[in-house]
Amino acid sequence: MDPRTSAQDVMRCDLCETAVVQMHCDTCLVNLCTACVGKHMISDQSKKHEIVPFTLRKSTPLYPGCKTHVKERCEMYCNQCDIPVCVTCLTSDHHLGHKLLKVLQVLNEKKDKIIKEQTELNETIYPTYQDIASDVQNRMSQLEKEYGDLSIAITKHGEDWHREIDKLVKKLKAEVDEMKNTQLQTLQKHLDEINKKMSDIKDEIDSVDVAVDSNNISMLFSVTSEIDRHKNLPVKIVPSIPKFTPGKIQGELRKLFGALSSSTLTSDKHGYSMKTQKSPDTGSSPPVKQLLDEPETVTTIDTGYDNLYNVACLSDEEIWTSGEDSTMKLYSINQGSLLKSIRTKSGYKPSDIAVTKSGDLVYTEYIDRTVNIVKNEKIEEVIRLQNWKPLSVCSTSSGDLLVIMVSDDDKQSKVVCYSDSTEKQTIQFDDKGKPLYSTGRYNRYITENRNLDICVSDKGARAVVVVNQVGKLRFRYTGHTPAPKNKPFSPIGIITDSQSHILTSDKNNYCVHIIDQDGQFLRYIDCGLSKPWGLCTDKNDNLFVAQYGNGQVKKIKYLQLKL
Repeated sequence: MDPRTSAQDVMRCDLCETAVVQMHCDTCLVNLCTACVGKHMISDQSKKHEIVPFTLRKSTPLYPGCKTHVKERCEMYCNQCDIPVCVTCLTSDHHLGHKLLKVLQVLNEKKDKIIKEQTELNETIYPTYQDIASDVQNRMSQLEKEYGDLSIAITKHGEDWHREIDKLVKKLKAEVDEMKNTQLQTLQKHLDEINKKMSDIKDEIDSVDVAVDSNNISMLFSVTSEIDRHKNLPVKIVPSIPKFTPGKIQGELRKLFGALSSSTLTSDKHGYSMKTQKSPDTGSSPPVKQLLDEPETVTTIDTGYDNLYNVACLSDEEIWTSGEDSTMKLYSINQGSLLKSIRTKSGYKPSDIAVTKSGDLVYTEYIDRTVNIVKNEKIEEVIRLQNWKPLSVCSTSSGDLLVIMVSDDDKQSKVVCYSDSTEKQTIQFDDKGKPLYSTGRYNRYITENRNLDICVSDKGARAVVVVNQVGKLRFRYTGHTPAPKNKPFSPIGIITDSQSHILTSDKNNYCVHIIDQDGQFLRYIDCGLSKPWGLCTDKNDNLFVAQYGNGQVKKIKYLQLKL
């Protein structure tokens, strides 16, 4: 097993790479075993090596070196000169009468300022740019639709005319296409600029993270903020769609057939506004948590299903479950007792279950082609499909429903976003026109991540497929080796947590994979699971695993607050 990726292996000495780590050099940020401490200290005698127990790593402040006195470290800060100073500097005449502060005091003030600005970047500026990018994308989609309607109107009017005016019809449609392409190119360039800006902001956030996590004072002083520049939002480009005005069929054809008005693109620099930053007590920024080295089974609930498929959290105390029959059951987590049972309207088993933002149960029926919601124990049909069958459903942060479905002939798969019962968005192909999801009668489950990515576990493709909120492919995760059972990756259930981790159950390998929001494997959860299937997490990031093999739900703790 690879010690760099296994949570179960101990850390090894950076020098000999075999012995267990016991010490740490806070100066060089090197992990050491006891035997290698002396070797490390004489390897570079120009430094004062601060050797501490490994559990106290990064506890020693890394004072900056003095630019005037090379071997000295600066533990004070001259407020008037705005520079760190060493003891030798203080004995000179350069800083007589100047206000001096402890460098750690200045560091803490600087760190607080950086963290405050980083919070604004994370919670206000970057989300604003995400909204702007989504707005431009929606405008482009609407532009495509309206120009399509325009072409249809011209074509319909042209059908009333004789063959001799076909050339005129083609010419006008060409003008429409030219206008559309010009505006789309302008909007695409505008979107590219916004995406570049978002990338720059993300890079700045990442660099600040590195500086804040470090105790390297020089690195912190080198942090320069460009937050004011990022606050200058781009102009808002609003296309104007030309109108087609048909004429009566008489006289000169060009005048009578109709003409296009000119199209315009206007820029409104006041068109966008910064998102309002949420106050700290709203819980907008979740506490930072880290993965436990050893996940813990908290409790086990016996559901009575011969084959258990799905689990959905109603609250920290109650979970919904569904299995091989038509009954969906609500269980008390602490007591393990059955609280309520509801049968599907059609009598068929549900394909998937989820809980909406308002706490209502929603479920899909593959055979009946419906998506249904349970309110006050009454079942309402909210979506009925034609030529498609729903597989999995989830409720988004905005209150919409994401449904992944397969065509009747099993040759197509797609994700559709619904606002109430209205189709809002369809995701089916990548930028090259190739299908994003596999075909055939395979299990596919869906969830939304905290960054608004849409995540699908695609058993047929043996992959987790992740696209952004506008449907652009971000990555495919195809498993990690070695797997606990050394069998092919078989993703089924999928869920995310407050840290934007993506968790997917692997029925073949009797485990749950944890990956980060960019598709990097972090570790396995293997707590004696029996063919894990459906997954859900509660508000405290406890994981619930529906076990197909024994009909039980396991509650597992796998995160803890970062100290």
